[in-house]
Amino acid sequence: MADTVRVLNPLSEEWDWQRSAACRGMDSSYFFCPPHERGPARDHRVVDAKLICRECPVIADCLAHALRVRESYGIWGGHTEVERERLLGITDLRRPGQLRTAGDHRTVPPDRTP
Repeated sequence: MADTVRVLNPLSEEWDWQRSAACRGMDSSYFFCPPHERGPARDHRVVDAKLICRECPVIADCLAHALRVRESYGIWGGHTEVERERLLGITDLRRPGQLRTAGDHRTVPPDRTP
């Protein structure tokens, strides 16, 4: 059995982009669904979070991180869980082995751009 060498980057390099994030220091409830939040309340929160993301200088880094580690909850890089599932071609971030099928039509909250 051959030895494999895994080079690890310092943790700070993996997360350094977050220092410039528009959401830094904000209450996480803007980006993560509170318990029992549904319907219009959820849609409004998602839209508001995406407006913050739109102005973020590290939005691409944030989305890349969320896709790489398969963040299963919240708004990351201006994308909801369902939007990230679609980008990855899966049906559930919590069960990544399930691929999306042609008949899967999960809805994405509307984007109300001002």
